[in-house]
Amino acid sequence: MPVELQVHPFLPRFGAEVYGLDLAKPLDEQARQAVIDVQNRWGVTIWRATGLTDETHIAFSRNFGQLELAPAPGGRVFRHAHRELFDASNLDPSGNINSNEMVRLHARGNQLWHTDASYMKLRTWLSLLLCHEAPPEGGATCFADMRGAYEDLPQSMKQRLEGLEARHSLWWSRKQGGFPLTDEEVDAKGYVQHPLVHVHEGSGRKALYLGAHIRDIAGMPRDEGVALVRELIAFATQPRYVFEVQYQPGDLSIWDDLCTMHRGGPFDELKHRRDMRRTSVREGRSAGGAEDQFTDMYKAAGITVFGGGPKPP
Repeated sequence: MPVELQVHPFLPRFGAEVYGLDLAKPLDEQARQAVIDVQNRWGVTIWRATGLTDETHIAFSRNFGQLELAPAPGGRVFRHAHRELFDASNLDPSGNINSNEMVRLHARGNQLWHTDASYMKLRTWLSLLLCHEAPPEGGATCFADMRGAYEDLPQSMKQRLEGLEARHSLWWSRKQGGFPLTDEEVDAKGYVQHPLVHVHEGSGRKALYLGAHIRDIAGMPRDEGVALVRELIAFATQPRYVFEVQYQPGDLSIWDDLCTMHRGGPFDELKHRRDMRRTSVREGRSAGGAEDQFTDMYKAAGITVFGGGPKPP
C-alpha cells in the first residue's frame, strides 16, 4: 500500500513536521522511498515522539546509506556503545555535565551557521539528530534553506558565484568559536574545496553550500573571499529562510546537508543537560571510501586525545 504521510510545513518552501510512519520498525521499500521523497521536498523533517533507541536510531539511519563513524583518535572514551552515534551533548563520558573548558570551546563552533562535514572530501548527505534529554529552555536548532536562498539571489550574484569553490576547515570554525588556534595553525592543517553552488541531486534545484567551516574562496584574495561568504550567509539566514525547532525526548530531526545550513541554539550548558545523538549518512548512494574518515582527519591534524579532554592542536 502507498505510504501516506501527514506533512505540516514550517515555511512555504522549507521544513516540515511529518507524521504517519513508525520509524522504530523496519521500513519496506515504499516507506523508505516516502521518507526520501519528503526529505527531498522539504530539506528538513521533524518526527515527534519516535520512541527510537540508540539501536533503532542506527537501524533506521542505515536505510539511507553508509553511516559515518564518530572520530576516535587515541585516548577517546565514548559515552555510547556505538561508534555510529556522534555525541552532540554537553555531557562527559560518565554522563555528567561536562565542565572541561576545552571540550566546551570545541563544541561552541556548532552555534555558528554551518553545514555538517563540509570540511570532508566525502560529505554528509543526511544528519539524523535524536533528542534523549532537552534543557528546560534554549538548545533549539535553527535551519536555513540553501535552495530557496540561492533561487532568490540577484542574477548578478548568481553569475558572480559561477565556478567558485570555497576552502573548508573544521579548525577554522573551531577557532571562530573560541578554540585556541592561530590562523597559521588552521592553514597548516589543510583545506578541502567544494563549489559554492551545486545542483541538489534529490530535487534538481541549485543550492548554496555554505557555513562557518569556510575559510576563504580559492583563487580570490582572502579578505574578498571572507566578505563574500559573510554576505551570502547573511542573505541565506534572513527570517524568510529560517525556522527553529525545540525538542522533547524522542523527537528526531533529519536534515539534508546538501541543501541546508543549521546552528545550535545557546543554553545554560553548565546548569542544564542536553543529550542529543546524531547519525550521519555519507553522500553518494553507493558511498564508499574510508570507514573511519573522521578519525583519519583528526590524526592528520595532530589530535591524539579527544572527548575526555582534548589538548589544543
